[in-house]
Amino acid sequence: FPMASAPSADPRVLALAAQVTESREQDVPLLLLKLKGILNNASLGCEESKKIKQDIYDYDLTRYCMLVLRQDHSRLHGGWATAAQLAEILSHCCVGLEVKEDPEEFYKKFLPSAIDNLLLLGRRLQARFIRAIKDGEKRDFLRWFQTVTDAICWLFGGHIQLAACVLQNDHFLQLFITDDVETAIIMMSLLHHILRVNSSVLLQVDEETLHSVLDELVYKLSSTTNPVLGNAATKLLLSVATFCEQLVKLLRARYKGLKGLLSKQWTGKGFDRDLSQLLDLLYLEQSNGKGEMQRQHQAACIIQAMWRGFQTRKRLKKLPQAVTTLQRSFRAKREQELKHLKKQKEDEALKLQMKLQRQKAMRLFHERQLALLEIIHASQVNKYMEEIEGKSALTIQRFWRGYRARRHFNQQRQSLKEYKAAVIIQRAACKFLEKRRRRCVSPWKDPKKLTDEQRLALQQKVDDYIKLHPASQMSEEMSKELHMQAQEKLAQFLLRSKLDRRAAQRREALLAQVNTDVELLMNAPGLAETTEKDLDVFRSRSIPVATKARQSHNSMLKYTRWPWWKKLGDEFVEDDVISDDALNAELGTLFIGGKK
Repeated sequence: FPMASAPSADPRVLALAAQVTESREQDVPLLLLKLKGILNNASLGCEESKKIKQDIYDYDLTRYCMLVLRQDHSRLHGGWATAAQLAEILSHCCVGLEVKEDPEEFYKKFLPSAIDNLLLLGRRLQARFIRAIKDGEKRDFLRWFQTVTDAICWLFGGHIQLAACVLQNDHFLQLFITDDVETAIIMMSLLHHILRVNSSVLLQVDEETLHSVLDELVYKLSSTTNPVLGNAATKLLLSVATFCEQLVKLLRARYKGLKGLLSKQWTGKGFDRDLSQLLDLLYLEQSNGKGEMQRQHQAACIIQAMWRGFQTRKRLKKLPQAVTTLQRSFRAKREQELKHLKKQKEDEALKLQMKLQRQKAMRLFHERQLALLEIIHASQVNKYMEEIEGKSALTIQRFWRGYRARRHFNQQRQSLKEYKAAVIIQRAACKFLEKRRRRCVSPWKDPKKLTDEQRLALQQKVDDYIKLHPASQMSEEMSKELHMQAQEKLAQFLLRSKLDRRAAQRREALLAQVNTDVELLMNAPGLAETTEKDLDVFRSRSIPVATKARQSHNSMLKYTRWPWWKKLGDEFVEDDVISDDALNAELGTLFIGGKK
């Protein structure tokens, strides 16, 4: 820092400069935000404000702000919001500052560098605003972009000579040539502010820059239908034509089809007053008659302007995308090659390891064979070899059967799981339907409570209906007689239903008894082999039941003593689910108490 006497320097600026010097690079942006509080102090007067700005410049804090703007703030503390605030602080520090020592460096080097850094920050914010997807992020980036453009306006508003520097900057043209409506409106507002500050600035820039700005304005009028964007472009052209007569001649000569474009496309869009003024300025001295060659020249100029704008946008859009695509394809190809080399090395290592293992196993096998041949007598060698071959064959067969059984089991596992799932679903559906059938829902619902007014109104309606439709009168004797008839019919119905139920129960009992007798007769021995015990079976009702129970018990014991391979598929059947075929096959038909 430059040497300065301690009493003449502001202590807050001096302390902040010391903190910036001793802090890390990533903490500097947040420290520089303290300059905003120092500049916005309401107690400071005009002379003291100039003195503080001079101290900030002498201690190079403004240069720190300018250099911080070139960094990528997505990786720094505070992010892009801090960058926008630093841009505002930089512009306020430079406006109203009168540099006494080496003013040429300040006006010729420092201020153009500040404008360049501010425009670069605006480009980055514009690119992130266009790429943003979420609405919140787009609003934030647009607000920060607006703050940066306001800082640029404030800066060249205090230093008028910077207007030409802004227009000739490459970042300004790249910001101005955009298809985004919102940022394009902000940039046209910035250009309009430049023309208000310095009306002759377009005559100070080179011809290529002037033509690029005018081409972009005409392109926006011809390619968009947005009334806000068209209004801004029309006002800009009106400002250009109002400030300088030489530019009016340039517009007439360069864009001969501009009148038809403005008249046909933008008439009745809400800014007819500005549009009519622009048309009057552009074509005040132009004759009404136009030949075929002149119309062709106008069309060619418009086509050339649109084509140049389109080509410029296309190049600007494709440049970062092409670099990103190239980097992505290079990284993908390099990663694929590394994976291929790694896989090839692993395969070679695996093959070498398997080869060594096979060689080791063969060597051990031959050594063991030689050792056994030395031990066994010559006459027993053939017998021993036959035993070895038999054991080897059994081992191969055992492994093959195990592999085949496992494969078959894995193939059947999915079908068994599906069968079990189907059984569970069917059982649940049957239970649900059974509950639904048995559910008895009362058709009567509790009436809603009525207010006193509703009750009176309802009673009035009932009374009116009774008066309009009087019921037929019935004597007390007729009512009693009708009641007695209803009671007799109800008693007859109940008695008849009770007798019907008893008859149905008796039929079911007789049918069950007949089925039991038929079953016993089917299993009974012949007449020549009949004994008294067989006769007792037909005489007694309890003996057939006990016999069937004994047969069922013996069948269950026989099932439990089966080997495991006969019950291989039973683990996928639940214990409480027994099919009717299994019951008929194993337990037979058992009748207890005269019912099946």
